[in-house]
Amino acid sequence: MDTDLCLFYQLFEALEDEEDDVEEEGFRAGTILATLAVCAIEAHTLRTARRKPRRLYLCRPQLPWNPRGITPWQVLYASRNDRAFITTMGFDVATFDAILGAGFAEAWYTTPIPRDDTSNNSHARPHGRSLDAAGALGLLLHYLSSTMREVSLQQIFALIPSTVSRYITFSLQILLGVLRQLPAATIRWPERLDDYLENNELIVARHPRLTGAFATIDGVNLPCQTSRDEEIENATYNGWLSEHYVHTAFFCVSRLAQYLYRNDHWCES
Repeated sequence: MDTDLCLFYQLFEALEDEEDDVEEEGFRAGTILATLAVCAIEAHTLRTARRKPRRLYLCRPQLPWNPRGITPWQVLYASRNDRAFITTMGFDVATFDAILGAGFAEAWYTTPIPRDDTSNNSHARPHGRSLDAAGALGLLLHYLSSTMREVSLQQIFALIPSTVSRYITFSLQILLGVLRQLPAATIRWPERLDDYLENNELIVARHPRLTGAFATIDGVNLPCQTSRDEEIENATYNGWLSEHYVHTAFFCVSRLAQYLYRNDHWCES
């Protein structure tokens, strides 16, 4: 009996020692995990602090809270001023409205914006978007007609970087579809072989090695006087050449001559 009792006590003490070892190992494991978590948090904090000086974009606290409220874009759009529209977007008010009415506005309000975190079969939610159709077209034309940095677009339209990028990509697709349906935006090639040959003869007479060409296009910088109007002065100033120019492109074929001009702040495009 004494022997059995002694064995029982020995077994009980062995079990207690094992439980102590398990508790100690669990405590050590928990301590290691906590240490790793603290180190990871500290490393993330340090990386964020190092990146902040290099982050060249604005966040929501630095922007107007409502993109459809009082923003530089809303003030510009409400002005309905042809000169202001042409300076910033390259089109007058009538042309801007024509593009909106030709299908851009309808597509903006009825087509869902593709996103990685939503289904492609979802319905459009135009009232949940930061910009209406006019704002989306204005954002895209600002992007296409100038060399400004994206942070300037954020300030003008009160949008965060991801929204600017997503709206520009989506609006480009809409604008391309609209322009393909507009007769005034159509580029037509000569329809008959005789027209090709006739146009090519005119070019070969001046440039003998350009066989097969049927039209010519060229761009020139036309010097202009410095305007007293600050907006026009800024639009015609070329930073590379340190002078004021109107950038003009000439496109010619037989019996047809067209030209366009585009003013860029810093360089030709």
